[in-house]
Amino acid sequence: MAASRPEVLVLDVNETLSDLTPMRQRFEAAGLPGHGFDTWFAAVLRDGFALAAVDATAEFGAIGAEILAGQLVAARIEPSADAIRDVLSGFTQLALHPDVVPGLRRFHELGIRIVTLTNGSAAMSQQMFTDAGLLPLLEHRLDVTVPGRWKPHRAAYEYAADVCKVPMERMALAAVHPWDIDGAKRAGLQGWYVDRRRTPYPAMFTSPDLTATDFEQLAERLAPSAA
Repeated sequence: MAASRPEVLVLDVNETLSDLTPMRQRFEAAGLPGHGFDTWFAAVLRDGFALAAVDATAEFGAIGAEILAGQLVAARIEPSADAIRDVLSGFTQLALHPDVVPGLRRFHELGIRIVTLTNGSAAMSQQMFTDAGLLPLLEHRLDVTVPGRWKPHRAAYEYAADVCKVPMERMALAAVHPWDIDGAKRAGLQGWYVDRRRTPYPAMFTSPDLTATDFEQLAERLAPSAA
């Protein structure tokens, strides 16, 4: 599917850029099954979305800590502050998927401005971007603290557009999450689906403008020779 080259590329962070696999090991170290992370992550998003739907908000870490405490109690494990901190601190020690650095460097070479927009804390990914040498390429690293609404609420995308001082139709959002792409498209951005898991895009969501298996392939689709 064809897409015009945007002025600004907005990037989701958790799972889209970061490899969350080590978080399953953190759950196992706490005495929980590794797949418990997937349940936890889905529940954190659920509660963040629910608050946004009623025009309220809470921090990713606060929601995550409460849900993790519930999982620990259900497993008959003491939900101590240390245990919860040991698990959640893993978010500050993640690495990027291997396609991210070459893909984003290519977007930068194409003259596309790059920003990140996460429902988590922007500070959580500081070390990850530093280690990868990507900080100079990122014009802004944004989170939803200022708009007070989690993606896919329109206010989150409007906030990114305000910070970048461009109309939303001159922006594109890239994510592995169809709900994020749908929210961005309804707000007026292009939506680019990074289909890492090779899974069908849900029919109930607004179709993406571009689909690729990784960021290198996305960049190739936007290169002049692909036009």
